[in-house]
Amino acid sequence: MPLIQSNGISLFHDLTGPQDAPVVVFSNSLGTALEMWNDVVCALAGRYRCLRYDMRGHGRSQVLDAPARIEDFADDLAGLLSALDIKRAHVVGLSIGGMVAQAFAVRHAGMLMSLTLMATTAHMPPPETWLERAALVRDRGPAAVVDATLGRWFTPDFSARAPHKVAAIRERILATSPIGYAVCCGAIAAMDLRPAIDAIAAPTLIMAGADDPTTPPAVAEDMRAHIKHAELIVLPQARHLFAVERADVVADHLLRFLDRQSGDDACLKAGDDFAAGLAIRKAVLGVEYVQRSLER
Repeated sequence: MPLIQSNGISLFHDLTGPQDAPVVVFSNSLGTALEMWNDVVCALAGRYRCLRYDMRGHGRSQVLDAPARIEDFADDLAGLLSALDIKRAHVVGLSIGGMVAQAFAVRHAGMLMSLTLMATTAHMPPPETWLERAALVRDRGPAAVVDATLGRWFTPDFSARAPHKVAAIRERILATSPIGYAVCCGAIAAMDLRPAIDAIAAPTLIMAGADDPTTPPAVAEDMRAHIKHAELIVLPQARHLFAVERADVVADHLLRFLDRQSGDDACLKAGDDFAAGLAIRKAVLGVEYVQRSLER
């Protein structure tokens, strides 16, 4: 069932990849949904079991008009993993998804294999900015912020080269529940994970976009200084949503990092088995059909 009850809320999810491979969880950004990870997951799903989900208030997950903390979102994720009988996982998050991942690493360390933080921060003041945005979106909907958001998320070059990708993200932002969006803004306004992230002991990869005006490399460097065993990669020609803009590079760095944590042999064996099955499916069902099924 794609909808699972977790922490008092229904979460929509998608799970793909070899049954016996290590699990990698992907947590989406504000105003998007699990589809933002399509290109990255397509590159990983031959060797890892990839779990994507829509965080509360987003995509096809339940919208709850009640104040929530980032810690609540982390508990949502822990509940989802438990419901799927996943004991431990690699956790990947971008923007607010990265904030959720940090809180998860602190609150549910026993469930964490590694942590990947993309275009994120442990603290994002001033809170008034987020509360004003929440009020604006509640009143006028996501259309009130979509153009400014896309300008921060993508470089002009990418917007010109891949207008269909930008258009898809625009549609997803516009389809986001104003309530769900506003609740997330409130959670970001109240968030301060700085005192907690010193306790994160899991292997951690931090990625930042060189041209990201929202969470610039200096913010990522500050996080790296506070998280043990953290490494930092700054991606050139990338703004905030670089999991879409630079998906190929992101997937390459992520695979290298995950393989070091999980053990190459286990991942490659699972990948070989999955690839063999995938080849059969393509021969029987057609390449385009199978590719669409992986991207859904």
